[in-house]
Amino acid sequence: MNMDEASEEVAVQLAAQGVIGKRVDEMESGFIMALDYMIELAEKDQDDKRKSLLEVIKETVLSHLTKKCPPHVQVVGLLCRTPQKESRHELLHRVAAGGGAFKSENGTKVHIPGANLNDIANQADDLLETMETRPVVPDRKLLARLVLIREEARNMMGGGIMDERNHRGLSTLPLPEVNFLTKLVALKPGKTVHEMIKNVMQGKDEGADNTDSDEENSTGARVSSGFAGWESVTGKKPLPVRPGMFLETVSKVLGGIYAGNDSGITAQHLEWVHQKTLQVLQEIAF
Repeated sequence: MNMDEASEEVAVQLAAQGVIGKRVDEMESGFIMALDYMIELAEKDQDDKRKSLLEVIKETVLSHLTKKCPPHVQVVGLLCRTPQKESRHELLHRVAAGGGAFKSENGTKVHIPGANLNDIANQADDLLETMETRPVVPDRKLLARLVLIREEARNMMGGGIMDERNHRGLSTLPLPEVNFLTKLVALKPGKTVHEMIKNVMQGKDEGADNTDSDEENSTGARVSSGFAGWESVTGKKPLPVRPGMFLETVSKVLGGIYAGNDSGITAQHLEWVHQKTLQVLQEIAF
C-alpha cells in the first residue's frame, strides 16, 4: 500500500512515539547531539527524506523529555519550536490563562500547561545567560529564540519590559553593550544602524566570539572591558556584545529615562533600537 507524504510522516511519528516513549529514560546524554550531527549530514547530502525522518525523531525525543519538566520549562520548549511571532503570543496568552489545547502550525493539537509569565521569562533568561557568558556561543539560533521568548513574556507582564521584575539585578551596566549602544544612538535611525545591529546579533564586529580566549577566561563570568572599551586592568579580554545582555541594557537605559520623565528623542531612538533588534533576532531564530 502506497502512502502519501503526510500519511508517512504520521506513521513515522506514531512509531517514534511508541519506541521513544519506552526508552527515553535510558537514552545517553549525547543522543540529541548525535541526531543533530546526522541531520546536518543529511542536509549536506541534500537527502530531504532522511533529514525529515531524523527531525521527526528529534522532535519526538524533545517532546518526551519536555513533558518530564516543570510547566514553565515545558512552555519554553514549546515556544522554541514555534516560529511565528503571533503563534507564540497566542500560546503565551493560553499559558497565562491556565493552559489547555493549542493548535500548532502544522495543524496538530498540543496540550499546554498553565504557567506564570514571570517564571517563563526567568527560565529563558537563565538559559540565555548561561549561553552568553561563554566565550563562544554554541547555538546562535537557540540564543535568538530564548531572547525572543524572554522579551515576549516580559512584554505581556503588567509593566511590559519596564516591569520591575524584569532585571538580572545588575548593579552596573556592561560596558561592551553600553559602548555599542552609544554608537547606535549617535547615528540617525536607518539602514546603517540596522546593519550594525544585524551584524552584532549575528556574532560579527562587536559581537564576534572570543575564539582565542584562554581557559582562565572561560569560567562564565563577564569581564569588565575597562573605560570606553579599552582593555581592562586585569588583562583579560572582555566578552563581546551579546543579544540578551544588549536588550537588557537598552531596557535599563529606557527605564532610567522614563523614571526621570525625560522621554524625548533619545527614548524614541532607544525604542526603535529595541524593536529593530527583536526583528533581527526573529530573522536569525527561525
